Amino acid sequence: MPDFGRTLLAGAVEGTAVDEHPVRHIADLPPRRARPQGWPAWADPDVVRAFRDRGVEVPWSHQRTAADLAHGGRHVVLSTGTASGKSLAYQLPILTALKQDPRARALYLSPTKALGHDQLRTVAELTAAVPGLADVAPTSYDGDSPTEVRRFARERSRWIFSNPDMIHLSMVRNHARWAVFLRNLRYLVVDECHYYRGIFGSNVAMVLRRLLRLCARYAPDSGEHCGPTVIFASATTAEPAITASELIGQTVSEVTEDGSPQGARTVALWEPALLAELIGENGAPVRRSAGAEASRVMADLMREGARTLTFVRSRRGAELVALGAKARLADANPDLADQVASYRAGYLAEDRRRLERALADGELRGLATTNALELGVDIAGLDAVVLAGFPGTVASFWQQAGRAGRRGQGALIVLIARDDPLDTYLVHHPAALLDKPIERVVIDPTNPYILGPQLLCAATELPLSDAEVRAWGAEQVAAALVDDGLLRRRPSGYFPAPGVDPHPAVDIRGSTGGQVAILEADTGRMLGSTGAGQAPASVHPGAVYLHQGESYVVDTLDLEAGIAFVHTEDPGYTTFARELTDIDVTGSGEQSRHGPVTVGLVPVSVSNTVTGYLRRRIDGEIIDFIELDMPTRTLDTMATMCTITPEALQRSGIDPLRIPGSLHAAEHAAIGLLPLIASCDRSDIGGVSTAIGPVGGLPTIFVYDGHPGGAGFAARGFGMLADWWGATAEAIEACECPAGCPSCVQSPKCGNGNDPLDKDGAVRVLRLVIGALTGHPRHPGG
Repeated sequence: MPDFGRTLLAGAVEGTAVDEHPVRHIADLPPRRARPQGWPAWADPDVVRAFRDRGVEVPWSHQRTAADLAHGGRHVVLSTGTASGKSLAYQLPILTALKQDPRARALYLSPTKALGHDQLRTVAELTAAVPGLADVAPTSYDGDSPTEVRRFARERSRWIFSNPDMIHLSMVRNHARWAVFLRNLRYLVVDECHYYRGIFGSNVAMVLRRLLRLCARYAPDSGEHCGPTVIFASATTAEPAITASELIGQTVSEVTEDGSPQGARTVALWEPALLAELIGENGAPVRRSAGAEASRVMADLMREGARTLTFVRSRRGAELVALGAKARLADANPDLADQVASYRAGYLAEDRRRLERALADGELRGLATTNALELGVDIAGLDAVVLAGFPGTVASFWQQAGRAGRRGQGALIVLIARDDPLDTYLVHHPAALLDKPIERVVIDPTNPYILGPQLLCAATELPLSDAEVRAWGAEQVAAALVDDGLLRRRPSGYFPAPGVDPHPAVDIRGSTGGQVAILEADTGRMLGSTGAGQAPASVHPGAVYLHQGESYVVDTLDLEAGIAFVHTEDPGYTTFARELTDIDVTGSGEQSRHGPVTVGLVPVSVSNTVTGYLRRRIDGEIIDFIELDMPTRTLDTMATMCTITPEALQRSGIDPLRIPGSLHAAEHAAIGLLPLIASCDRSDIGGVSTAIGPVGGLPTIFVYDGHPGGAGFAARGFGMLADWWGATAEAIEACECPAGCPSCVQSPKCGNGNDPLDKDGAVRVLRLVIGALTGHPRHPGG
C-alpha cells in the first residue's frame, strides 16, 4: 500500500469521527510481471527505431500478437487493461504500411475528443521521428476542427483522427469528396470499443458498416484489398471478439492475455456514514454524500503529496467535488487549493485542452472529472484515483482505477459508495466487484428505431442491394420505409426518395430531439449543452446549473428552440427533478409463468412528465418541493415485467395495504442493481410498479429501457432475472438503515416522493419471485 494511503485508510480524514469506520473492505492486488516479445521481422526498421527512441525497447506479448494479426490483414480486437500499451499494437503496422506504401491511408476513431487529441499528439511525434513519413500529416477531424483544417485533412492527411459522429455527419455523407482516402484506406482503428454500448453502440455499429461498404465500393479493381483491416482496442470485457464482430458484421480475432507489467494496487471500498443529525425524505436517514466524501478524501490525499484524479458520475457532481476540495484546502494549504479543477464533457474545446495540458504537465495536483477522462488519455504519474460512486460497469471501474499508477508504480484506488443500491451491494460484497467476470457489452443494431434512420442514411450514400438489406436483418424495416415513401424499391435495390437527407436528424449518441444550448441570459455566452431528452430533468426552470465552478439558475427552457437561458446565482442548494411515469403493455412479447409469478420481456409505451423538483441543501437536507408544468414525453420501448398474484403476496406476509410500498421499493432497488447484470448505467433505464397492473389487474413491476425500441438492457436483465433480483434482495438487506433510504430503496427521480416504500416488503417480494423462478421457495422473510 502506498504510504499516503495508510494515513487515509486508518481513518484520519479530517472531520471524520473515529467511530464511523467508513472503510468496508481493503484489497491489496499483487503486481504483474512483464512478458516481452521481440520486434516482428515485417516491421520497418525506422519505425522500430522511433519506438526505441521513445523508450520502448521491445513490445509486450499482447502488442506483438495483435500487431501480427493486423499486419496479416485480420480484423482483431485487443482487450487488455488500462496502461497496457494497446496503442503500439496498431501504431506499428500502420506506420509500417504508411512508410512502405505512399498511397496508404489510416483512420483512427475514438468516442471522446480528449482521447483522439492525445493519440494524435503521440502519432505526430512518431511520424516526425521516422524518415519518409513527413507527408503523413496526422490531422484531427472533429467538431472543433476549423474549416481549413477539415479541408487539409481530406486533401492532404494520410492519417486522420476523428470520431463516429464526424464519420456519420461528414465523411460517409460526402463520400465522393473522400474517394481517394476511402480507396486507399488500409487500417481503421476503433479505440475503446467497449464504450460503444446501448443505443450509442448500436448506432456506431451501423456507421462502421456504412463506412466499410463505401470503402469496398471505392476499392481498386485489382483485388489488392477490398477495404481496411479493422483494429479494435478495448478495456477488459467479456467476449470482446463477439462485441467487435457485432460492430462491423464481420469475423474478428481477439487478443486478451495482457503481457504488460503492473504495479501493486490497493483498492479500498468506502461507505459514508449515516448522519444522525439530519432527516431525509419521509423520515429516512441521510448518509454523507459520496461527492462530499470524495472532496474530503481528495483534499487529504493532495495534502499527503498524492496526485489525485476523482471520478464523479455527473457534470454537476464534478463541479461540486472540485469546489469542496478547494474549500477544504483554502485555509491551511492555499497553494494546493489553486491546483484543483474540474473537467467534464460540455466544456468548450479550448477549456478542455487547457485542463488536459495542466494535468499532464503537473500544474494541477487534483482534478474532479466525469468519465470524459476515463478513456485512454495518457496522463502519467498519478498516484491515486477516487471514485465518487460506482461508475456503472465493472469494465468502467477498472478503466478509471487504471488511471493511477500508469508507469508501473503502486497506486491507491478508493471507491466511495453513493446512496444507491448497487453501490451498497458492492461495498458489502467485494467479490462481485474484484472477482467478478467483466460484463459483456450490449448492443442491438436491429432495433428498428435505429435501423430505420441508419438504412435511410446508407441508401442516400449508395443504393442498397437486396443482399445488404438481408445481411443487416432489415427487410421489414426497408419495407416500412418504402410504404412511408422514404425509400423506393427497384429491381436493382433500394433508392432514397428525392430530396431526402436524413443524416442531420440522426443523433448517434441517442439523445432524442437533438441538443439544447445553455446560454447566459445577460451576455448570450454559450456555457454548454445537454441532450433534449435530458433537458426537462436537468435544465428545467429553477434548476441549478454548474459550469467551471460557477453556479447558475435556469430562467427558461424552450425545447422547440433548443435553448435554456440561465443567470449567475449561488442559491446555496442543489436541485433534483421529480418525474411521474405511466406505462401500458403494447404486445405479448416473451412471457413465462411460474406458479403465482409471471415474468416477461414485453413491448411497452411509457409516458413521462417532469412534475417538479426538490431543493436540497449541500449537506443533504431537503428544503422544499417546487411544482412544474412540463410537457409529457412518450417512449415506446422494451421492459422486463413481473406480475404476482395477491394471494402469493399475502402468503409471504404482505397484506393488501403493504403491496404498493413493497412493489415500489423492490422496483427502485431492482433498477439500481440492473447495471450489475447488464452493461448499462442507471440513467439508461427506468421503472414503474403498480398494485393493479395493466395485465389482468395483477400487482406488477416493470423495468424498462430508456431508449426508443429498447437498448438490450431489459432483455439482458430478463435473461438473468434470478441473479439480478437475488443481488437486489441482498443489497437491501445489507443496508443498515431501519426502514429504507437512498442506499437501498429510495430513488432521487421518484415521482411519488418515495412514498410509499416498504423495505421489508421489498425483500419478501424479491425472495418470493426468486423462489418461484428457481423452484426453491423460501420462508417469508427468510
